[in-house]
Amino acid sequence: MPPILPDFSSTVRLKYVKLGYQTLVNHFFYLLLIPLLLAFTVEILRTGPQELLNLYYASLHRRLDLAVVLSSSFLITSVATVYFMSKPRTVYLVDYACYKPPVTCRVPFSTFMEHSRLILKDNPKSVEFQMRILERSGLGEETCLPPAIHYIPPKPTMESARGEAELVIFSAVDSLFERTGLKPRDIDILIVNCSLFSPTPSLSAMVVNKYKLRSNVKSFNLSGMGCSAGMISIDLARDLLQVHPNSNAVVVSTEIITPNYYQDRSRAKYRLVHVVRTHKGGDDKAYRCVYEEEDREGKVGINLSKDLMAIAGEALKSNITTIGPLVLPASEQLLFLMTLIGRKIFNPKWKPYIPDFKQAFEHFCIHAGGRAVIDELQKNLQLSAEHVEASRMTLHRFGNTSSSSLWYELSYIEAKGRMRRGDRVWQIAFGSGFKCNSAVWKCNRTIKSPTDCPWADCIDRYPVHIPEVVKL
Repeated sequence: MPPILPDFSSTVRLKYVKLGYQTLVNHFFYLLLIPLLLAFTVEILRTGPQELLNLYYASLHRRLDLAVVLSSSFLITSVATVYFMSKPRTVYLVDYACYKPPVTCRVPFSTFMEHSRLILKDNPKSVEFQMRILERSGLGEETCLPPAIHYIPPKPTMESARGEAELVIFSAVDSLFERTGLKPRDIDILIVNCSLFSPTPSLSAMVVNKYKLRSNVKSFNLSGMGCSAGMISIDLARDLLQVHPNSNAVVVSTEIITPNYYQDRSRAKYRLVHVVRTHKGGDDKAYRCVYEEEDREGKVGINLSKDLMAIAGEALKSNITTIGPLVLPASEQLLFLMTLIGRKIFNPKWKPYIPDFKQAFEHFCIHAGGRAVIDELQKNLQLSAEHVEASRMTLHRFGNTSSSSLWYELSYIEAKGRMRRGDRVWQIAFGSGFKCNSAVWKCNRTIKSPTDCPWADCIDRYPVHIPEVVKL
């Protein structure tokens, strides 16, 4: 005889149970008000009109001690003053601009491999290694290299490196001034970060000279801090704006390839909510996992350790542990806490609970430093293909643009018309040292697809399918 009721253990999906649990916990205080309001209403209905009038007249004739009134007023005023003075000032992202290289700088796979064969004609193993890396890199056919690298052999001179810096930085800053309507004299704070190229005078001094900024501008130049330096610059700008309110700060995040090519308010768009920085430099392995040094022949390059992904994972774990309580809803925090207590007290083999960050953010901008980084974060944070689409497409179209990749990804989301008022964005960056830095932004208004962004002429072609291996 078939059962009268269905087998709920197999028909009730756990995600719906979790959804109900999340609704209950996240709206607990609102739900708590319902029985209190009902009890208050019932009590009012049970009290007669005459009793209510008696209570009202009694309150009118009650004498209040003037000293108590004055003391209470002073206390309330003092607390309010301390609260508003200690409250951090809000920091806004008015606008941003990304540099788009000319088509003359484009390096398709065939060109890159042809140059590699000519430059490394005496070292076929290096050519084969570069081909294997390129096939699995996730790069597209429209990525670019600076003019000095197009020569055979390349010409990584100081002059050409300065030329690349001027082209990239000045083009982006010009576009930013045009978008915002600001003049150079309106800039109070300037922060430039570039990890591998640190000339004298500095890049920030170069910008000051080009735009004739005021003599009292607060200028900073960050170098050697890796691909996560963009978030460090944002953190520095936030701290400076707390000390110098009503100021305009310009942050320039870039990387100059030329000297490091190894031959072998109109209304602000976003409001800054949180910046969380994690530094694992105290550990020797983490410190040396991305290291600039000479090889046996004295040629300078970046040495990447085989432990890089494991170290990045540890840095990310520390960063998530810090940022989680700041952004996750109460339901996710409670689940995480219960799992943590259960593992400590009952069974250490319990699988740790990974919070659902999709409830905290609508958009994710993951540093496009390589395909493996994006793959691992998508897997560990249980993100959908659309959540990591901006990161993958930025890597495919523009390559690894270092600390500026997060802004190309944000531009991709805007170009797709996906950014709505109230949306939250999580920017995650990794860098040498080893560092993992996060920034959380909240969108102030629905953003229309811009016509002057680096994606404007190609956004209709994206997203594209990126195979695991591109056979060359």
